[in-house]
Amino acid sequence: MDRTADTAKTVPITPEVYAYLLAQTDPPTPVQQQLVARTRELGDVAVMQVPHEQARLLTLLARITGARRVVEVGTFTGYSTLALAEGLAPGGRVVTCDISEEWTAIAREAWQAAGVADRIDLRLGPAAHTLAALPYEAEIDLAFLDADKGGYRTYWDELVPRLRPGGLLLADNVLYGGNAARADATGNALAIREFNAHVRADARVESVLLPLADGLTLARKR
Repeated sequence: MDRTADTAKTVPITPEVYAYLLAQTDPPTPVQQQLVARTRELGDVAVMQVPHEQARLLTLLARITGARRVVEVGTFTGYSTLALAEGLAPGGRVVTCDISEEWTAIAREAWQAAGVADRIDLRLGPAAHTLAALPYEAEIDLAFLDADKGGYRTYWDELVPRLRPGGLLLADNVLYGGNAARADATGNALAIREFNAHVRADARVESVLLPLADGLTLARKR
């Protein structure tokens, strides 16, 4: 199939276009601004923080789905967790998994300042173990993967059976800087490429890969 017409509609994200995109999005709150600044102090690892427009999408999707049970794999300094918590339906809760006490201590401060700490259940330890210990009932409304790329397939296979029908599973960094598209991909890019193939072959879901930030897969359980 000739995809020329499709690619012609894809707008390159220049600095000017990106600034315009952000201008069409609700601006960061003071707490979010402080969290971005605090995370940048960590140095190069700050790149792991989701961009603001992606965080706004997480909040919106949580609200659209009326999410009350949310699971996140990969907390880092808590920007995405905060976004998910802000979108919860009354009585909702986010279970978020990470292994770093240092980074999640920053997250806890931001959640407290934003008034959402009581909606978040942080679980420290290997995420595969945390997910395997969750109830096996299909009751999760929304899940978000943004952790070690080699673990994505394991996390996916733990979460899909636990999603309710119509529930959403999101996976971040699925373009991996564009390197996941390379047939000779190696390392994390190869892990993501294999994960993407696994998602496409999974008949339990319908999915789309969006060119948002570093690539975001949006999958709905049938």
